[in-house]
Amino acid sequence: MAQSSKKISEDFLQSFAEAFNAHDIKAIMEHMTDDCVFEASAGPEAGGQKFIGHEQVRKAFEDVFSSFPDAQWSNPRHFILGDRGFTEWLFTGTKADGTKVEVTGCDLFTFKDGKIAVKNSYRKNRFPAK
Repeated sequence: MAQSSKKISEDFLQSFAEAFNAHDIKAIMEHMTDDCVFEASAGPEAGGQKFIGHEQVRKAFEDVFSSFPDAQWSNPRHFILGDRGFTEWLFTGTKADGTKVEVTGCDLFTFKDGKIAVKNSYRKNRFPAK
């Protein structure tokens, strides 16, 4: 993708992280381009499941919050280089059956026009916490 004319800042990525921790779908989607792509860390393909466009991406994020009502991404560390960037984090959440999840991961970003065009998520695979 071509270099964005609007510079992305660490404050922008922190705002994105805070929107996730608040489970604020509207604020999350305001950080993303209309043609955004979310590549989940799991799914049927080697690269995880891919969601394209605001409607699919919004639904995917809503499903995460539904699956993990207490989901949090703590200790975010943000890095930016031109139209690419990443955030490292610690994910914690509890599934409906009581299974607790605690894993480190990261999101790789591609930026366009001052927003996130691609959010490609990766996380460690860990046995359920007891």
